Amino acid sequence: MVSTFPARPSASASASRNVTDAPVRLAKVRAVTGPLPRKPRSDARDNRERVLGAARALFSADGLDVPMREVARRAGVGPATLYRHFPTKRALVAEAFADQLHACRAIVDEGCADPDPWRGLCLVIERICELHARDRGFTEAFLSAYPGVAELTEGRAYTVKAVAGLARRAKEAGRLRSDFVLDDLILVLMANKGIHAASAAGQVAASRRFAGLVIQAFEACPRHAPLPPAARLASAGPAVGETGSTGG
Repeated sequence: MVSTFPARPSASASASRNVTDAPVRLAKVRAVTGPLPRKPRSDARDNRERVLGAARALFSADGLDVPMREVARRAGVGPATLYRHFPTKRALVAEAFADQLHACRAIVDEGCADPDPWRGLCLVIERICELHARDRGFTEAFLSAYPGVAELTEGRAYTVKAVAGLARRAKEAGRLRSDFVLDDLILVLMANKGIHAASAAGQVAASRRFAGLVIQAFEACPRHAPLPPAARLASAGPAVGETGSTGG
């Protein structure tokens, strides 16, 4: 008797069909979901932050001439790890001070936006001094325009141009003394860098007092004597050193 039911496929045929269909199904899944994103390894992120923290501390204490190997040693990483994150010293310097550059530009923009140019200039002097007091390494990088770091060069050029316009408006308003020149502000930053205090809070407090004295000196007032001739200042000099208070 001949069966009327269709013949069942053999086991080998079923296996062959399943194997053939598998790539198609996988391809459809990949097409729908797309490639899986790769998250940065947490230890790699930690290493990067340690390097930046070490660089900021060393640049602030010893200047920008600190060797890369010393940054790696302070961060507790090997040279290969350091150079994997920051292939050059310029890249490390730029990233170490990226936040400060952003803050500096925001301060200048806020001062320039003030309808009272003298009040805006006072704000810039006060906050820029405080910003630099918190990180003397940034002051050195900003004033010297560390070679090859475009971010620092552009940031300094932007600040100089904006403050020059603000100072011109303050002079026209009769609030800023007429013999003020932009190099006077560079001199202020150089002197501010020389302030040393026993604590970070003391450093900021001393910088604020210094900024207050500077503002009084810059304000147009008949009882102020003329300033000495302006001198071109190109880079930061040595730190003034710690000064003690005198009793009254």
